Amino acid sequence: MEVGSLPVELWRLILAYLPLPDLGRCCLVCRAWRELILSLDSTRWRQLCLGCPECRHPNWPRRPHLPPVSWREALRQHALASRTWTQNGSDLHSSACLHLFRRRKDRRVWHAGTVAGGGYETLRGALAAAGPYDKVVLHAGVYEEQVEVSLKVPVEIVGLGKLGDVSLLVSFDQQCPTVRLCNLVFMPAWFSPVVYKTSSGHVQLDNCNFEGCQLHIRGPGTCQARFCSFAQGSSAHFLGVAISLMDSCEFSGGDSASVTVEGAPVSERNWAFKHLLALAKTFNMMTSNGSTEISNQGGKDSVGAGSHVNTPVEGVNTMEDWNKQEVDWEANWAKQKGGDGLLSSQDGTMIEEDRMETSSESSEVDDEQDDEKSTCLKLSYDQHGLAHLSKADTPDSSAFPALLSLSAELQRDAEARDLAASVQGCLLRRCLLRDGKGGVHLCNHGQARLEANVFRGLSYAVRCIQNAKMVMLSNEVCGCKASGVFLRLSAQGLIAENNIHSNGEAGLDIRKGANPIILCNRIHSGLRSGIVVLGNGRGSIRSNQIYGNKEAGVYILFNGNPVVSGNHIFQGLAAGIAVNENGRGLITENVIRQNQWGGADIRRGGDPVLRDNFICYGYSDGVVVGERGRGLIEGNHIYGNRGCGVWVMSSSLPQLIGNHITHNRMYGLAVFCRKDTESAVNREGYRSLQERERGVGVGERDRGGPENFNEERELMAWESDIDSEDERFSSRRPITVALVENNCISHNRAVGVYVKSSEPLNVVANMVNSNRGDGVSVIQSAQLTRLVGNCVLCNGWTGVTVDKECRVELRGNGVYSNNCHGVCFRGDGLIVENDVVGNNAVGIRVMDNADVKVLRNRVQALQGYGISVKKRVRGVVQENLIYQSLSASTKTPIRTNKQNLECVVLNNSLLTPRSQALWVLDNPPPRPHNSNPSSVTPTTLPANLTITMTNRITASVESGCHNNGSIFCSIL
Repeated sequence: MEVGSLPVELWRLILAYLPLPDLGRCCLVCRAWRELILSLDSTRWRQLCLGCPECRHPNWPRRPHLPPVSWREALRQHALASRTWTQNGSDLHSSACLHLFRRRKDRRVWHAGTVAGGGYETLRGALAAAGPYDKVVLHAGVYEEQVEVSLKVPVEIVGLGKLGDVSLLVSFDQQCPTVRLCNLVFMPAWFSPVVYKTSSGHVQLDNCNFEGCQLHIRGPGTCQARFCSFAQGSSAHFLGVAISLMDSCEFSGGDSASVTVEGAPVSERNWAFKHLLALAKTFNMMTSNGSTEISNQGGKDSVGAGSHVNTPVEGVNTMEDWNKQEVDWEANWAKQKGGDGLLSSQDGTMIEEDRMETSSESSEVDDEQDDEKSTCLKLSYDQHGLAHLSKADTPDSSAFPALLSLSAELQRDAEARDLAASVQGCLLRRCLLRDGKGGVHLCNHGQARLEANVFRGLSYAVRCIQNAKMVMLSNEVCGCKASGVFLRLSAQGLIAENNIHSNGEAGLDIRKGANPIILCNRIHSGLRSGIVVLGNGRGSIRSNQIYGNKEAGVYILFNGNPVVSGNHIFQGLAAGIAVNENGRGLITENVIRQNQWGGADIRRGGDPVLRDNFICYGYSDGVVVGERGRGLIEGNHIYGNRGCGVWVMSSSLPQLIGNHITHNRMYGLAVFCRKDTESAVNREGYRSLQERERGVGVGERDRGGPENFNEERELMAWESDIDSEDERFSSRRPITVALVENNCISHNRAVGVYVKSSEPLNVVANMVNSNRGDGVSVIQSAQLTRLVGNCVLCNGWTGVTVDKECRVELRGNGVYSNNCHGVCFRGDGLIVENDVVGNNAVGIRVMDNADVKVLRNRVQALQGYGISVKKRVRGVVQENLIYQSLSASTKTPIRTNKQNLECVVLNNSLLTPRSQALWVLDNPPPRPHNSNPSSVTPTTLPANLTITMTNRITASVESGCHNNGSIFCSIL
């Protein structure tokens, strides 16, 4: 009969009554019939799939409300999987002459229970009669055996009716090659909680419920469980298994781990190994084709409709957008300050202390200016050694390194690629683990692969310890009371494309030598940190989105030493990356933006390498280096932050080399002398926090009793070796002086470099230009601050300001075209071989009780004296070359106090302008001369630094800077 003889809708109505065998025969008629049969997917095929008593909804238990891609394909996969247990070719008729006609014996069906017309009353009786590969059908009822039942021949045991009609209070011991159990409810026998165990054969479990009991599989035995429910504390234990599959199962209500995988996979293989391996590889192909299945589902945690790699959570701000957003913030901040103590030209970002100093200077400028209006000749300084840094622009979002996809990461990382392709141990796929203590526990060299599962409402989702190895792909981990994924004791593995969110502790907790590869995950909305690495934990953390966590996006402490590369860390409620308590790590090429606290926060012996990151648009400072912070901070773009670009405490020894610190709302670089005080640490609530924070980011905080995950006593173990050194850092020499070198510090809304320090500081070869306040302001310097080879250019106020009782050396700098004085010096030190040219007031202004030597400088002031020495200055002004701006000027180039006999002025020279062509800085050319980046070897982390276990790190902030210092400078 031709298909076209009737309407398609009518054919579909007719074919909807056909059973499964007839539908298969119709598919073989012709192409038109095949397409017609396939078009019944949402009707007849759906009805057949849901009507099969051995198969639940294809998306059960995670999302049973969503239809599968194809109902027919789901039914086909079920039919194929249900026959896996029979694919053992050892039970065939043997015949010497008719071996070509071998076939499997006909299967017989045996009935047990209340059966009309016969059957066995007990399960044991039916099993005794059954032959190899026979089927035992259990009718509705409860079957109980008082002793263990041994299965010695391959058999299939199926419950008749709906799931729950047949219940077994039996303990099975499988001693045969293969068994299938279907549509049964297992409850523990009176003598053992273990309802099923095997150590050599293969068991297939379809559509079974386990209530308050355990399943034990020991290698080389194997297991395939599909659409099974493990409730009321039921669990599955795998010991040394080579491979086992748990597909579409539900685990709930357990007082321990739902799935435990222990022991390295045994080398011995049973007959089912190759079939399960082939089935597992088809799972891998399906996962690779739809790896964003979990992350793309609807709900409050979903980010977008596509892969998280290509769909940003929020549009990235441009500098123009950020400036617009700042208008209201500035107005509110200025209103809170009452408008007093702010310079109107600086939009409410200068602090009161600077205003008092600079206003006193500006009041005297008029007395020192020429009344003549003649045009002066300006010296050219464009060819100074740092000219290339003055052209640096603020990057926009297009300059951000893109998040790589998982396939791109695997292409460039052979180790991760091998892990992604490996299938060993237990494979857990499309399962739901909820409302219990633990999800999956791997220990003692165990191996597991977790794909597309949902972990929800557990104390912890995955715990991988003692050299265990796991592959975790496309899972959702949420609502855990402790950490979501917990790795320690040299655990390894690949954690990729997971959605880890809304957990009570860290999303991932890595410690005690664990070294996982963490790729392309979304880790967000946690009640603590996103990722915590501590206790000599390592790991490679790449191409992840880490956002919206209440504490640091990545928190590294206690000798944690990960590689954090290519991630987007944003919109956190604390720091983007916090490195504390001797934490280390290589932090490179990340985008750290829009975090409430510092983009990177380093303190208490933290010693990372922070290189080539974008740290921007933060609501506080870009980089905070707190007390005893260290590290190499190199090549970063730090811009658009509402606080300082870089905020450094005394007693910290960072190296800032080659960074672009621009367009920040306060200082470009601020160095403060305040340390973490006892009063700040011992504030209210600290004693309780000390209990909570002892193991930062893990489940033992705030908990005791059964939720303390210290069965192996690892806590004492990693505390005992927190001073150990990693080989990567063993050759780095100690640093004794903080170094600021070859940075571009420009267009910040306050002082470019602000120093109020009790420690020595070297500021070398930096470009400090176009800041709205002073270029460099040294307010306090108990030990020597060296300013060598810098270019201080076009700043809104004085080029370099040195306050009373400060020890400062200025050598080889170029101080050009600043809006007020070139150098204003009130402290002690040297001003040697600098070019101070083109500034709008006095070139070098020495005053108060300064004790200073002013030697061999080249000075030109556009309005005012070249060198002004006022009040009771002690020192020497010698061999300076002063360029007079106006040829007709009668003003002396050097102003001194004639009553001051303690200042020696001698052998200074004056040049008057002749022509613009000859009016140049030559022999030597304009300073600074060194245009090469720092050749200093990156050095941090002195060996064997003794630390104190500190549980709450706080800092009282310095007066005048957002109520005494950095806007936020504490780590909870």
